Amino acid sequence: MAIELTRNFCIIAHIDHGKTTLSDRLLETTGTIHERDKQDQLLDSMDLERERGITIKAHPVTMHYRAKDGQRYLLNLLDTPGHVDFAYEVSRSLAACEGALLIVDAAQGVEAQTVANVHLAHKQGLTIVPVINKIDLPNADVPSVKRQLEEILAIPAEEAIEASAKMGIGIDEILEAIVHRIPAPEKPKDETLRALVFDSVFDVYRGVIGHVRVVSGKMESGQAIRMMSNDGRYEIKEVGIFTPKMFTQQRLQAGDVGYFIANIKTIADMKIGDTITDQRNPAREPLPGFQEIHPMVFSGIYPINTGDFEHLKTAIGKLRLNDSAFIYTPESSVALGFGFRCGFLGLLHMEIIQERLRREYNMDIIATSPSVVYEVVRTRGETLLIDNPAHLPDPSQIKEIREPIVKAYVLCPNENIGDLLQLILEKRGQMDHTETLDSRRVMLHCELPLNEILVDFNDKIKSITRGYGSMDYEHAGYRAAKLVKLDLLVNGEPVDAFSTIVHKDRAEGRGRQLASKLKEVIPRQLYQVAIQAAIGGKIIARESVSALRKNVTAKCYGGDITRKRKLLEKQKEGKKRMKSIGKINIPQEAFIEVLKAQ
Repeated sequence: MAIELTRNFCIIAHIDHGKTTLSDRLLETTGTIHERDKQDQLLDSMDLERERGITIKAHPVTMHYRAKDGQRYLLNLLDTPGHVDFAYEVSRSLAACEGALLIVDAAQGVEAQTVANVHLAHKQGLTIVPVINKIDLPNADVPSVKRQLEEILAIPAEEAIEASAKMGIGIDEILEAIVHRIPAPEKPKDETLRALVFDSVFDVYRGVIGHVRVVSGKMESGQAIRMMSNDGRYEIKEVGIFTPKMFTQQRLQAGDVGYFIANIKTIADMKIGDTITDQRNPAREPLPGFQEIHPMVFSGIYPINTGDFEHLKTAIGKLRLNDSAFIYTPESSVALGFGFRCGFLGLLHMEIIQERLRREYNMDIIATSPSVVYEVVRTRGETLLIDNPAHLPDPSQIKEIREPIVKAYVLCPNENIGDLLQLILEKRGQMDHTETLDSRRVMLHCELPLNEILVDFNDKIKSITRGYGSMDYEHAGYRAAKLVKLDLLVNGEPVDAFSTIVHKDRAEGRGRQLASKLKEVIPRQLYQVAIQAAIGGKIIARESVSALRKNVTAKCYGGDITRKRKLLEKQKEGKKRMKSIGKINIPQEAFIEVLKAQ
């Protein structure tokens, strides 16, 4: 189809505002899916996505639409995730589009992630079509949402389309707005092949499948292509589009969004954001890709059964291909054996990867507590990036430790401001300013250390605001802080799996918590076992696992007390000797219990 009749657009919104339901209705209205294939969350193919009701991967699909003026159009849709951890999926999808449908919930209004996604779309220069969804809800307040669109996002209220994806209201108006408001892809200046790789998946039988947006030229089977980032040369075996299943085509031309399969066998050869060009007639300049993704959260992943290391290595390699933001390097631990140090974008991202390893690859894994990347300035002046507490240099060689800071935007109802300010102070945050959005809600602008918001910050916001609060954050550099390495010693030996970097003021409480948890799970020995939390050489918390005691005086009935005393002294000496040479074997279950509790 002619490039003037092609429209590439994506759907962006805050989590749970109805993106996936709307994409289901668009597929039904355009006749892309048959009656027998209908099901809810059609584009969410992963079991995890269906269960949690969230989108994790961006899903492309091609639709044919006959407009009211009788003209046929080709629409390429990308359904994107709404959760803050998967913002990189959104930015990649935006790079393949000219326009975006911005969905706002008629009952909840503009949320933190809505604001972030609109900024992303403006940066890419996309045309935004606002849609007020869920107008059928009894508590829908459309006039208020229109006011928020104008005041917070500077989008004219009259441009908004009122719709209900669930009830099928306003779907025709949305389709008409897509073909008339969103511009067609730019006409290429020449016929040289330039295609942007915006995603890739791994298929056991067919190898690497790349998702591309063709900007100029054409791609067809048998064509010799070159990857511009690593100069890899391959031959295309098949090209096609998504309807939503893969559908083979003769060729993909300028403006099209689809997939290609070439003789790419290894996972590392396909780089997201790369430009594909023709081998015989290559392009001079690559397309502007999108910013490199830098993981924010790190955790160690180890197999529970050490014999499964090779299986885990293969599984992690395959997940890495489908998720360019996930990185890993091999590491070993005295306590846990061989495993991998993995980097994630956030806690939900980490949870999803661990869950996929368990489900899709049947792996029994154990994960160490999450940590962030710290900048450590040594006394000699060099700066190290440390993502694992075990690699922290000796305190005498450290001039200062800097922790990552995030700029957070928290939306909350007016009555919860006091509680949220208290929470931000508890997490060592600093308030910047507040912004009143409407009569009911405010946006708090604050700066927080990333390691403080990792575990339970979002949950606490939800519980304080009874589910009405939302948060979005962006990286805001590093800041020096009083940070120390907290070690856990069992019988005087440090256990590297439990080492963490904490703020000096929080170290004692954290040490007590870990020591008491470990006391519950370490089995009793024949001698007393000391569990100590230490900062350098200073012990800040201690718990003891009491000894199992054999009654050696049982046979001594009556008679002289000195016989009993002699036997007890002999037992004491034996225990002392045993303790000096004894090694505590911490069972695997103990690690799992303590790491779960963190």
